[in-house]
Amino acid sequence: MISKLHIIVGSTRPGRVGPVIARWFEAKAREHGKFEPVLVDLADFKLPVYDEPKHPMMQQYEHAHTKAWAASVAAADAYVFVTPEYNFGPPSSLLNALTYVYKEWNYKPGGVVSYGGVSGGLRAAQALKQTLATLKIVPIPEGVGIPNFPQLIDENGAFKPNDLIATGANTMLDELAKWTGALQALRAA
Repeated sequence: MISKLHIIVGSTRPGRVGPVIARWFEAKAREHGKFEPVLVDLADFKLPVYDEPKHPMMQQYEHAHTKAWAASVAAADAYVFVTPEYNFGPPSSLLNALTYVYKEWNYKPGGVVSYGGVSGGLRAAQALKQTLATLKIVPIPEGVGIPNFPQLIDENGAFKPNDLIATGANTMLDELAKWTGALQALRAA
């Protein structure tokens, strides 16, 4: 059985680059062959600032947007979070979406594709990993940092990574596949 990998676009801001990078990563994951990649855009869910009256651990969701988001999160076996760096951290839209549910995230691996200026979004990736671990997502050490990302967008608006970024993506996908299989028993328990 092939595992389902959700590639989650973390920014919802107009004019964002996340979908361009996420589409590239989705194609890379499909080419890799160990996952069924699914592109998930947070903007499509239109999640307000967390508005459920009960704690997410109870899974007693009242709002349609929460139920739709919970179903999406639960459907995945692994995640890749595509995140920009805003003020040395991930965007509030991504942190809010992570907060909405709890058990649906548990015992699944997560990788991070970060993008930004000189740092490649690495500070956002590190901050994000703390939140992932709290949700019992296993944040793998391998990641893809994309420095100076505007230089890698071609005249048609497509992301064109260099060899180092492409190799990093393959390495992360290899590790995600290992962790997805290893965590299967915990998800089944």
